Amino acid sequence: MKEKILNTATEMFLTLGFKSITMNDIAEKLSISKKTIYAHYPNKEKLVETCVMELFNIITNGIDKIIEENHNPIDELLLIHEYILKRLKEEKASPQFQLCKYYPKIEEKLKARKIENMRKCIGNNLKRGKEEGLYRESIEIEIVQNFYFMTLEGIKNSDYFPIEKYTIPFLVDHFLEYHFRAIASEKGLKYINNLNHNCHS
Repeated sequence: MKEKILNTATEMFLTLGFKSITMNDIAEKLSISKKTIYAHYPNKEKLVETCVMELFNIITNGIDKIIEENHNPIDELLLIHEYILKRLKEEKASPQFQLCKYYPKIEEKLKARKIENMRKCIGNNLKRGKEEGLYRESIEIEIVQNFYFMTLEGIKNSDYFPIEKYTIPFLVDHFLEYHFRAIASEKGLKYINNLNHNCHS
C-alpha cells in the first residue's frame, strides 16, 4: 500500500502540481481513507519529499542508461533532457515552479543531490566533447558546468520566467541551444546546424 500511495501521489503531483493536490484527493483516487495515508506518511510535506527523492532516483537511473548507450556528447545531452521532461510531465503542469515556491526546504535538499550528480554527468559530457572535437578545446569544464547548472536552476524562477508566459520545455530548448552554441567547436556547430535543419525540414 505504501508504494501504491507513493506512485499515485507522484503521478497526481506531476500532473496537477504539488500545491493543488491534497491528501483528500489522493485518498479519494485510491478509494482509501486519509488515515491509511497518514499511517505511512505523517504529513503532506513528508509525502512530497518521498515522491521527489524517489523520482530523482528513477531519473538518475534513466540518465545512467542513456550515458551507457554511448551517443556523441551533443546527442547524449539532448536525449537526457528529453527524458527528464517526459518523466516530469513538464508539458502539462510545471511541478518545478511549484516545488520551488511552496516547498523550498525539499527543493534545497534535492538541489544538493542534483549538483553532485550534475558534476559527474556534465563534467564527463564536457570532457568527452572536447576529446571528440565537438566542444572547444579552450572551455573550462568547472566554469561551464556551473554556468549550466545555475542557468537550469534559474529557469524555475518565476520572477524571470513567468509560468503564464513560458513553459519549461520551451525554456529548456532555448537554454540548450544557448549552451551548445557557447561551447561548440566548428565541427560541433556544423553538427548542431545539421540537427536543426533536419528538425525543421
